[in-house]
Amino acid sequence: MATDSPSFLRLQSRTQRFTLGTPREFQISPDGRRVLFLRSASGTESRNSLLSVDPDTGKETVVVDPAELLGGAEQLTQEERARRERSRTSGAGVVGYATDEQVRIAVFTLSSKLYVADLLDGEIRELPATGPVIDPRPNPTGTHVAYNSGGTLRVIGVDGTGDRALAEPEDGDTDNIAWGLAEFVAAEEMDRNRGYWWSPEGTRLLVQRNDRTAVPRWHIADPANPAKPANTVAYPAAGTTNVTVTLHVLGLDGSRVDVEWDNTTLPYLTTVRWSSAGDPLLALMSRDQTRQVIVSIDPATGASTTRADRSDPHWVDVVPGAPDLTPDNRVVDVAAREGAYRLTIDGEPVTGPDVQVRQVLDVADDVLFTASLDDPTQTHVFTVTPEGRLTQLTDVPGIHSARRGGDTLALTFWSLAQEGPSTVLRRGAARTEINSTALTSGLALNLTLLTVGERDLRCALLLPTGYQPGSGKLPVLLDPYGGPHAQRVLHAANAYLVPQWLADQGFAVLVADGRGTPGRGPDWDRAVHHELAAITLADQVDALHAVAERNPDLDLSRVAIRGWSYGGYLSALAVLRRPDVIRAAVAGAPVTDWTLYDTFYTERYLGHPDANPEVYERNSLLADAPKLGASLLLIHGLADDNVFAAHTLRLSAALLAAGRPHTVLPLSGVTHMNPSDESVAENFMLLQVNWLKHTLGV
Repeated sequence: MATDSPSFLRLQSRTQRFTLGTPREFQISPDGRRVLFLRSASGTESRNSLLSVDPDTGKETVVVDPAELLGGAEQLTQEERARRERSRTSGAGVVGYATDEQVRIAVFTLSSKLYVADLLDGEIRELPATGPVIDPRPNPTGTHVAYNSGGTLRVIGVDGTGDRALAEPEDGDTDNIAWGLAEFVAAEEMDRNRGYWWSPEGTRLLVQRNDRTAVPRWHIADPANPAKPANTVAYPAAGTTNVTVTLHVLGLDGSRVDVEWDNTTLPYLTTVRWSSAGDPLLALMSRDQTRQVIVSIDPATGASTTRADRSDPHWVDVVPGAPDLTPDNRVVDVAAREGAYRLTIDGEPVTGPDVQVRQVLDVADDVLFTASLDDPTQTHVFTVTPEGRLTQLTDVPGIHSARRGGDTLALTFWSLAQEGPSTVLRRGAARTEINSTALTSGLALNLTLLTVGERDLRCALLLPTGYQPGSGKLPVLLDPYGGPHAQRVLHAANAYLVPQWLADQGFAVLVADGRGTPGRGPDWDRAVHHELAAITLADQVDALHAVAERNPDLDLSRVAIRGWSYGGYLSALAVLRRPDVIRAAVAGAPVTDWTLYDTFYTERYLGHPDANPEVYERNSLLADAPKLGASLLLIHGLADDNVFAAHTLRLSAALLAAGRPHTVLPLSGVTHMNPSDESVAENFMLLQVNWLKHTLGV
């Protein structure tokens, strides 16, 4: 009997936003002969397998099939769920893996158990580790595996012998002490999810120790299940105490060397590298993030040597992949110079002011990196030599990235020409395309990319499929993120699937990236300093008016806005401060009071609340509650441990006190990520659309 095809919303949920089945997490051996990656068996299968591919022939081999190893469903600990929340990982099976230097073995977890796969003979073994296991990593020589369990850093031989603790919480104080784990702000805001690093010879580790004794404890209850105990988390809100981080060199022989580091002046550990190029390299940052010091550490004594010391009156950026070391021990970094993020080697720029470096991918005899040129909606892959010889490796319009090992390069790109990524392996004259099993949405994009206004704001306008210009006025729906750290207007089809679906419900959907969003350089980014609210809202309104001037079919008497996280903040802000323009807002998981958000993100843009109370006041939404002059729907997951539900509840209380009608939708059991259940995810979006239509009179 035939069944109806699933709706777009159900298919989007079932495919995890059409990402299931896409190859990812490439790892290439130094000789370029072995290439590993993760991929699920189909576009609706959430369990990832570990595969290898021969770059010369294109032959694929399944190395690890989690269904064969487990049989049933995975069982995840609270700690593992928290790690996946920080990295926004929603898949199953092998969600991550690590290899030795020569890529001869791979280690991974399933149901918090430790496994090792021999990539030469195909054998897979479960190691008798003390569970539950988190973040296992083999040493470069492939003889031992380190892992975390309950805040203890442990090590075990790849043959399954010698499991022992290298460092464990003193006096069993697991509530406050943890070894070998990245603290919350590192994982959430610094793009650093590791807490230990092997030495090149594989006999020592540089290990992070966290002391969260003084960090405030916040409690997340489950109101739908009152018998369930509240989840207590250590959350460093703006102006409060951070985790105290120290570093220690631990030997497999039981030795210990404490690293000399003034973690009072420089409390943030943003980056760690330990490679054969030299001693461990650390990037340390002041609490106000205006100073970064790069030091090398003598692992025998713990003494540090300063390699670079730079400052910025606003903030110093954390750029993924930087700093690092060249083979001859020179520091590769990315610095804000002459209006651009420029790649530097020992402080000297090797890229020009027309190149906005986005990420350092690999450092060898040359540096592999991604950057944007004159179009921030695109990123391309480049190499540059220490002498400054720049080579662009990609030219097809789109979003490109790469992974390199020896003479093999895995290039991945997203474009407007097709949904999903394409990944091509290059090795000499051989070209191999890695198969993707991802499904496509079936939507036809009715998309126009625009550059508008005096600030050349990048915008994407989506109209209903088949809509003919002049056939009638369309209500407008702004669909931004709009804040620092994230970009929505991209040269990639998958960025516009939800906006196109929204457009097909009868809206002209406008996505705009304003000041603070990536790709435009340090001056553009720093325009939001102390002025998140005023600047980001002004750019959304300016984009709306500029696009409407070009397209008279946009009905400016019926304008709404929706967003999540910072986009939720911006949405609520719009109906509080510009109800003359924005008639309705759906604000999902909004930050409403910046004193409730974490230290690293908030203080970068607004400073310390004790020093800048007026800055926090003018960027908060609570004092604006009496100004609400439009319709507002607030949505929040009650299990959110990033933007706590307190944000929405405090704004709702302020609105109630001011006598301003509004609607609140609590989502039981939902974290900062959207609902994952298929039917809930569909109804979640339909409810928003129906509310918007009713409110705007569509």
